[in-house]
Amino acid sequence: MATGTLTFVVNKYIAPLILLILIYTDLLHCQQFIIPFKAPSDCGVQEFFDISSLSCMRCGPNQRKSPTGLSCICQTGYQTLTTDKVSITCQQCPIDKPAVTKDGFGCIRCQGRLSEEGKCQCPPDNILVERDINGNLLDVASCEACNGDNPAYSVPNSSGDRCERCQTQFIRTSCVCKSPNILTGGLCFPPSSISTNVNPSVNYAQLKFTMQSVWFAQNLFSSSASCLVFSNLTACQALGNMCVMNMHSSSGMSTDACGLFNTIFRSRAAPSSTQDIPYWRDDLPWLYYGDKPGLASRVLQTNPVPVGFSFRGRNKNTDITLLAAVYNVRGEFLKWEEVGGSNLQICPQPATTQAAAFSFGTAYQERCDLSVQELFGTYSEPLFYDVFMVLGGGDTKKLLPLPTLVKNQQYNGRFINQESINNWYLSRRMFLVDTLSGREKTLTSMPRVIRVASSIKIRFKLVPRTQEGQVYPPLMVVTYTDVPITDVKTQTVSTSFAVEYDMDQSEAHVKTNTALGVMGGVAVLYSLLKTVSWKRRIASPLIDVETILTFVLFYAGDLANVFFVVTVGTGLYWLIFYKTLKTQQFVSVLLPLPAQEEQFVTYIGCAFALKAVQFIHKLIFQVSVDIFLIDWERPRSKTSRTVQATAEPKREPTPVSIWRTIFVANEWNEIQTTRKINPTFQIVAMLFFLEVLGFSNLALRDPWATLQRSSWAYTPSYSLTLRYGLAATLWLCIGLLQRMFFCVFYEHFVEDKIHQFVDLCSISNISVLILSHRCFGYYIHGRSVHGHADTNMEEIINNLKREGESLCSQRGLLPNTDVQTFQVALTNRLRSQYDRIRDSIGMNTPSRLTDSSTAKPSEPHPKGYHSMNHFLASIIDHANPDTDYIVKDKLMFEQVIGMEFLEPGEKSIFYNDEAYSFSDVLFYGNETTLLIFDTLFFCVIDLGSQSFVLAAVLTYVQQMIFRFIRNILGRKNLVNKTLVDERFLI
Repeated sequence: MATGTLTFVVNKYIAPLILLILIYTDLLHCQQFIIPFKAPSDCGVQEFFDISSLSCMRCGPNQRKSPTGLSCICQTGYQTLTTDKVSITCQQCPIDKPAVTKDGFGCIRCQGRLSEEGKCQCPPDNILVERDINGNLLDVASCEACNGDNPAYSVPNSSGDRCERCQTQFIRTSCVCKSPNILTGGLCFPPSSISTNVNPSVNYAQLKFTMQSVWFAQNLFSSSASCLVFSNLTACQALGNMCVMNMHSSSGMSTDACGLFNTIFRSRAAPSSTQDIPYWRDDLPWLYYGDKPGLASRVLQTNPVPVGFSFRGRNKNTDITLLAAVYNVRGEFLKWEEVGGSNLQICPQPATTQAAAFSFGTAYQERCDLSVQELFGTYSEPLFYDVFMVLGGGDTKKLLPLPTLVKNQQYNGRFINQESINNWYLSRRMFLVDTLSGREKTLTSMPRVIRVASSIKIRFKLVPRTQEGQVYPPLMVVTYTDVPITDVKTQTVSTSFAVEYDMDQSEAHVKTNTALGVMGGVAVLYSLLKTVSWKRRIASPLIDVETILTFVLFYAGDLANVFFVVTVGTGLYWLIFYKTLKTQQFVSVLLPLPAQEEQFVTYIGCAFALKAVQFIHKLIFQVSVDIFLIDWERPRSKTSRTVQATAEPKREPTPVSIWRTIFVANEWNEIQTTRKINPTFQIVAMLFFLEVLGFSNLALRDPWATLQRSSWAYTPSYSLTLRYGLAATLWLCIGLLQRMFFCVFYEHFVEDKIHQFVDLCSISNISVLILSHRCFGYYIHGRSVHGHADTNMEEIINNLKREGESLCSQRGLLPNTDVQTFQVALTNRLRSQYDRIRDSIGMNTPSRLTDSSTAKPSEPHPKGYHSMNHFLASIIDHANPDTDYIVKDKLMFEQVIGMEFLEPGEKSIFYNDEAYSFSDVLFYGNETTLLIFDTLFFCVIDLGSQSFVLAAVLTYVQQMIFRFIRNILGRKNLVNKTLVDERFLI
């Protein structure tokens, strides 16, 4: 029974309770907490903003909201009795003591009148006394006058509760600025000290308007007068700052900021210079270097910095330390600050990235778009920087001032710093963001315009022919942008910070142009020589338009080679001496600037354009050569054939098979685009070295020859000179290694398609005559030493075995020789007969769209083929004295210059050619031209896109397109010239 009672209690009371607890716990986990949004401005007059609950709370009785809106204060006429961390208690003052003390904790009777806040108020030059010397509250507040005369010279302080000595500038006979003295900016000035008619305007030349600045209106006269009359250091600095905010610009007006500064500058005697610098006068900031013509070039290019920079070795020195004296807009010196981080580099970047800007030789550049709203929050007032370069360290530390070139500076309305260096006006002080001078009405109003240093560039120039790594004083170039304020929340402004390194490139340009001139002259002579050779080979003595055009085409190719050699040599020079030369103790060379690379890039473009002309010329030349396959096979027996007209059997020779000719034609068609390198491997290897191994990092504009860079390290921009030198050199090296592998290993141990084609001609009993010019060409002697090639496999094997055992004669054209390839110089007579036979051959070759069975036996095509075959075979066999030939060796000089000295007279000349130069009509024999063209194509695409991957892809596509074009046109030419039906070409 007890057990049943316990079960009942659990089921009725405890189980529902546990279920309720679980449900409540689940609700706690799932509930969303949402509060209303309140701002201090949303609270009413009797409410304050509670910073703890982020809500508006009601003030207590007799209380009102404080000026900050974050607490409550007593109403007018009420004193504060108690206060704690949460609330206060207020009580109304009695009628006999209606005023509240300044601290709010007492009530008092006034001598004078009450203010609107219910407190006692004294006349000017009086102070309010509410307590005795021991701090006891008086019954009646008194007003005590400060003695402004000798010897007290006192005035009320800013709180109005104590007399203090007035400023020194006031003290003459009294602290009162009496007429005719001028009271301005809290100071008293003699009437004749400086003109009161100052011009508080700021010129925004980019926006083409001028406006009155409230900051200038309030401070320009007082700063200039205090600087001139009292030599107040802070006032002089403030005046200089206003001149800097006006872009250091000078005009005919002497009452603007820079005009007033220059007036005071001239009033200071030259011997009163600071730090022995004539442009830095006592009490004044150093703003200008002077206005003498040519002064800028003397400052920047006369005396080197007494510090040597080195990239490597014991004396390695790549650290650049800049120090800035920082002033606020009121002219107060704030601190010495090392340049770096966020002072001159406005763009938000990691510290490691920004530190790279001060590593000598690293071309640094950062760009960003900054929100105008963020600039207002960060730069409520401008800061001004006098930048110095630190020389030495420790007790020997010295400072070198950095000249500043403000691009916006005007002189009589002219932007002088945008002209030549002889007209530059160098200055010193600069700022980053000015949100103050563009305010028109009050200092708290929104500015109409702000000024931002949109470009800061520090430029180092290497001393010519230095062997100690010396540079001239670095120049800081600043460009400001005027930003009219329209919508603060959406407006942005672009800014950049850069450090660049320069050296005099005139000597390099002279050497480059000299090399181009000399080599270009040699190219002219070589092109003339090739044109003369071409005229001999076409047997034409006349100089006509075709001759001139041919010379231009030859010269285009040779001049392209000149440009290519010079540009690759230049790029390789910079790559070696700037990047990889380990023996260089001090900096002696620096990379050309992007602007200095324009001529270099132009040379590359010329090389590519001219090489493209040569490539197309060679392509057209190759697909228009004359070629004929001479079949030496003769019928071995005669067969019986019944003649339909007489019904009588007749014995005729067995027809010779055409398949050998077709086979040789197919092989020739196949080797037309064979190359000595593998283009696909070439491109893959390039991408492997450049992108995978990191060779592309060698083209960065810094002196470090490292292949791998960490992800957090700064990556400078690429140098076009280094990028081209690296890509061209790497392409040529890979191509050269491929050719060496091809010639040394592949052709000897795998396959040699050119030699195999000659062997195939011998086995097929087919000779090949190729006429690249009218009276010049190549001959491949393929006549079989076994007499017949149209036989079975067993006989072919036996023939090859006998040939291998030297049991038969050799394959050469002449007895007991192995020379099968020749260069041929034909007589004009022989060529004329060749042309007559060609003209007599009908060109009605069946096409793929017509049925070959419809071709009539009487068509001239087969007869023409046999006539040409018989004619050429008879020439080789010396069967016709009118078309006979001789065989001889070419002179060494003839081989070098590519021209034959001896013109064929009565007989044609066959020159022994063991170099297989018939490949000149194929891609195989023009590998150098193709390699250079591919190199230039790859480099031009890369320089334009700054992408090795894109350049590789487009180069591969280009190779495939031209290979396809060469195959199609070469195939058609082979069909037309060999008279082999296109349907038999695979």
